[in-house]
Amino acid sequence: MRYLPKSDAERGLMLCEIGVRTIDDLFAPIPVEFRVKGDLNLPRAFAESEIVDYFRQRSAENGAGYTSFLGAGAYHHYRPVVIDSLISRGEFFTAYTPYQPELAQGTLQAIFEFQTMICELTGMEVANASMYDGSTATPETVMMAARVTGRHGAVVARSVHPEYREVLVTYARHQGVPITTVGFLENGRVDLKALDQAVTDATACVLIQSPNFFGTIEDVPAAADIAHRKGALLVVMISEAVSLGIVKPPVEADIVGMEAQSFGVPPGFGGPYAGVIATKEKFVRQMPGRLVGETHDKNGKRAFCLTLTTREQHIRREKATSNICTNQALVALMSTIFMTVYGREGLKELAKHNLSKAAYAAGEFGKKAKVLFGGAPRFNEFVVQTKEDPKAMNERLLEKKVVGGLPLKKFYPELGNTALWCCTEMTTRAQIDAVVKEVAP
Repeated sequence: MRYLPKSDAERGLMLCEIGVRTIDDLFAPIPVEFRVKGDLNLPRAFAESEIVDYFRQRSAENGAGYTSFLGAGAYHHYRPVVIDSLISRGEFFTAYTPYQPELAQGTLQAIFEFQTMICELTGMEVANASMYDGSTATPETVMMAARVTGRHGAVVARSVHPEYREVLVTYARHQGVPITTVGFLENGRVDLKALDQAVTDATACVLIQSPNFFGTIEDVPAAADIAHRKGALLVVMISEAVSLGIVKPPVEADIVGMEAQSFGVPPGFGGPYAGVIATKEKFVRQMPGRLVGETHDKNGKRAFCLTLTTREQHIRREKATSNICTNQALVALMSTIFMTVYGREGLKELAKHNLSKAAYAAGEFGKKAKVLFGGAPRFNEFVVQTKEDPKAMNERLLEKKVVGGLPLKKFYPELGNTALWCCTEMTTRAQIDAVVKEVAP
C-alpha cells in the first residue's frame, strides 16, 4: 500500500459517493473506440529493491564522471550541499505564490534578499524574481523599454546569445516591434560604428550581452552613450552570472536582464532556471513580474509583502506588463543561498578561478588551433577554430568521457569549424591538457 494508498474498500466508497457501482460504469460515457483494450504494455511489478537497482542503472547512464567544456548559457559550477538541504524544507518546497503575507513571511523574505543581492551585483536599484529564464527575460526587457520610451524598435547585437535572439524575434513578430541586428568585429565585440548608424529616433532600446555569447566583455559605456544620445535605453543581458564577481557591473545600462542559473541551479535538461530583470527605480512600474518590498506590521516589526505584482492573474489583460511571468521563488532561493554562502569575497575568488582556467585553456588551445576574438577581455568562454569539424572531434571526445565545446556553424556559419569552449572552477588543468592533446594539428 506504500505506492497505491487506496484499498478496494476505499475505492468502493469513492464510487458509491460518485453514484456508480464499478470503474467501468465511471468511464461508460467515453466511447468504446477510445478506450484502451487489454493491459498496458508495461513490465511486471517490481519489488522496491528492484526499483532502486533499476534507477541506479539508469543513473549510471546519465554521464556521471564526464568532463564538460560546455557553456553557452548553462554552466557547470559547484553547488554547495547546503542548497538542497534548505530548499527541501517543506516551508519552501511546497509553497506557491506568496499572496498572503501573514502566511508567507519566509518566502517573501527570501525573495526580498534575492532582489537585494541582484541589485548589489548589477548596480541597479530594483530587481524582480519571477522570470522563467534568461531567454524569456530578453524579450521582456525589450517590451519594457518600448513601454518606457513609447517607441517600438530594438537594435540587437549579433553577439547576443542566438537562442535568446530567436525567442526575442518570436515575441517581436506579434508585438509589432521591428528588430535590427548589428554584427561584431574581429575582437568579438559589437560593431559600435554600425550600432550608431542603426539606432534611430524610433529605437526603443539597444540590446547587448556582456560577457557576450563568445565570452567577450563588451564596451558597455560606449554602447550606453550611443543609445542615450538618440533617446533610447540600453539593455544589457548577462547569461553567466558568476562573471559579476569580477566584471564591472553594467551600471550605465537602464535595464539588465540576467540568467541566474550559475548561482546554484543545476543544469537540468533546459530548466528550471531563474530569469531576472533589474532596472532603475524610475522604471519600476513598467517592470514585469513581482517585486517584494519591506515594511512593518501593526506591531512595528519588520515585515515583507508583494509591492508590485502586475501580472495576468490580476486580470489586467492588455494592461499587464507580462503574461508569462511565474513563481520562480524556489529556484531563486537556490541562488540566494549560493550568493550567501560565497559572499562578496567568495564570489570574487570564484570568478577569478573561472577567469584563470579559461585563460590557461585558451593559451593551450592556441598552440594547436586558432583562438578567435583576441584583443578584448573575456571571461570563462572562448571560441576555437580547428581544421577538424568540431562535431567529429566531439564524437571522439565523448568516447573518452569528455563533452567538448559547442559547434557554432549552426548559428554563425561564416566562422567555419569553430566551437565555443567553457572552463569553470570545476575544470582541472589535467582535463584541459588532456583535451588539447585531442586537437588535430
